[in-house]
Amino acid sequence: MKKTENKDLNRLSKEDFKSKIKTPVSILLDNIRSMNNVGSCFRTCDAFLIEKIYLTGITASPPHREIHKTALGATESVDWEYKKNPENILQKLKKNNWKIVLIEQTNQSIELNEFNPKKNEKYCFVFGNEVFGISKNILPYGDFSIEIPQFGTKHSLNIAVSFGIVIWDFFVKSISK
Repeated sequence: MKKTENKDLNRLSKEDFKSKIKTPVSILLDNIRSMNNVGSCFRTCDAFLIEKIYLTGITASPPHREIHKTALGATESVDWEYKKNPENILQKLKKNNWKIVLIEQTNQSIELNEFNPKKNEKYCFVFGNEVFGISKNILPYGDFSIEIPQFGTKHSLNIAVSFGIVIWDFFVKSISK
């Protein structure tokens, strides 16, 4: 076994990335307090050609040293927008037929393994604050909510971990159709 060197990874240039057809997914980060988590989300979005990230509330936006530390340049490739108010973004997305998927534990959540994305649907996954989750004022915009099954004492994952799990799950289910 030999480790693949960076030069052999067939990385896209920033220009090629911008021109590629994107995965029909947008992300809304609601009041994320850790800039490292924000940077990790950017990097994951780059890896899976996610269409756009919306940063809302107290979520920090680039350029910032702490975001760059984990994003490693993905803030330059992934399309993003900051808006204080997430409701305006969600209204616009819903008007344009995006399905709003809350990643949150609610009384109506389905487990991630039960989520089956439909071909030709556009999804916006909403991730909330590391302690308080998604803001209550966002709940009415959700078409449904998903939670990641957990079996320990915490029933809580770091947002960057949850983000990676959800995006990978969507990607695998979408390409297998």
